[in-house]
Amino acid sequence: MYRVFEDRRAAGRALVPELQRCDLDNPIILGLPRGGVPLAYEIAVTLRAPLDTIVVRKLGVPSQPELAFGAIASGGVRVINSDVVETVIGLDDDTIEQIAGREMKELRRREQAYRLERPYPELAGKDVVLVDDGLATGATMRAAAEAVKTKSPSSVVVAVPVGSASAVAKVAAIVDRVVCLETPASFYAVGQFYADFRQTSDEEVRELLHEAWANE
Repeated sequence: MYRVFEDRRAAGRALVPELQRCDLDNPIILGLPRGGVPLAYEIAVTLRAPLDTIVVRKLGVPSQPELAFGAIASGGVRVINSDVVETVIGLDDDTIEQIAGREMKELRRREQAYRLERPYPELAGKDVVLVDDGLATGATMRAAAEAVKTKSPSSVVVAVPVGSASAVAKVAAIVDRVVCLETPASFYAVGQFYADFRQTSDEEVRELLHEAWANE
């Protein structure tokens, strides 16, 4: 039987004890918008660490938008899940480019909406903790991790309350550590592990980030 979290903020609080065991010397908490930011906020407040975000957009299969075949992240990073691409009929290079172009426009819109004129944080020498509400395919988190690694952090830790075993393994292969509370055998969607999985709004993301920044 798997654990069901009350909501995203409760899931963030549940991750704190495991992260406290990671001996993070100079942490910065980056939430993946939108769903990862409420968790990251709770973690940052408890650990008294800076909070920020990295914008990542899932690349969804046209006939199944919730199925990711890849992701893009700030800084021009792109991750493609070849296992998915090879099994989807009609997902050719032109279609991939069209989807990636559309998602890039949304990525840039979100960067402006969330950050306004605030510069990106300095990640060099930091223990970067990437937080999301769950890992399904892992493509989004892999894109975020690859983007962060270009900034010369001391370490990259991924923290999620739940994930599929395959996604956790793929992410673990490219980061220093993955903290994942649940890896159930029956994994269908991240939402099945939350009592309240209402969509996080742009406004909520902005409010949480700006509240944290105001208290720095």
